[in-house]
Amino acid sequence: MSPRQTLSSSAPDVLAPTGVVRIYEVSPRDGLQNEPEILPVEAKLRLVAGLVEAGLTDIEVTSFVRASWIPQLSDAAELVGRLPRVEGVRYWGLVPNERGLERAVEVGLRHVATFMSASETHNRKNVNRTRQESLSALRQVIGAARDEGVVVRSYLSTVFGCPYEGPVAIADSVNLALSLMEAGADEIALGDTTGMGDPALVQRVIAAMVQAGVPLERIALHMHDTKGTALANILAGYQAGVRTFDGSIGGVGGCPYAPGASGNAATEDLVHMLHAMGVHTGVDLDRACQAGQALAQDLGRPLPGRYLRYWLGAHARTAAARTA
Repeated sequence: MSPRQTLSSSAPDVLAPTGVVRIYEVSPRDGLQNEPEILPVEAKLRLVAGLVEAGLTDIEVTSFVRASWIPQLSDAAELVGRLPRVEGVRYWGLVPNERGLERAVEVGLRHVATFMSASETHNRKNVNRTRQESLSALRQVIGAARDEGVVVRSYLSTVFGCPYEGPVAIADSVNLALSLMEAGADEIALGDTTGMGDPALVQRVIAAMVQAGVPLERIALHMHDTKGTALANILAGYQAGVRTFDGSIGGVGGCPYAPGASGNAATEDLVHMLHAMGVHTGVDLDRACQAGQALAQDLGRPLPGRYLRYWLGAHARTAAARTA
């Protein structure tokens, strides 16, 4: 595999500097994959441009899966080919297998994400494989990516609970995370796929990961807000020392193969909370809300993010006062 073009500087350090929280934006991929309508490429490019203007530097833009699996993301190659080249911005693509990796590298991506589940049943539902079958295949994908100098994030879904099995043994998640790191993954993103986690569980999982040898700085949290606990769980992760958190503008998103998986943690909510705590993120909150406003218009519906709804209401009141 030899990339025709590169969309970011070569393999920069993706870890958050000390004292800084890194927001990993997933709305163009995880946010749109579960939408009933398929947005045109132009709308996706507007979204990505708005995210970049807001200061987000890690953006998961699409997935290189079969169009029949996720038709909402079937335009992956065209989208990546038209992305704005901005210094310091890292675009990521989800890859299910070696062919997906080849497609991502062919269009110039130097950052990819793999995925599997911590629970056996969800993994079978999601990719029709056992966990061990997935792990064996991902070793090949990650190895091939590393041979190309491509940075790899590995998602581990259902760590905090499975919609089919219920609680997931922490030891299972730890062993899978270690195996993915041994295969060469640069970062492990722990997913609360249907929002079943709680702050105490989040801290137990992180403590077990660290004790087993997973470096704290290589752990990310991907939390869904199904039951309204995403921010509480992220705060618990922050208190445990995690500094990379996934967000989705407006709180859009969900897993097609996880019943009840509503939207991701809203980027605006997450940034507002962290800024109120005095934590630096590098994200301009107003510009992030503008990106959320534009996405809501393109989708033709209000988005669930709480801070975005507050921001829209405040702007509407200000506009009404000016015309009064």
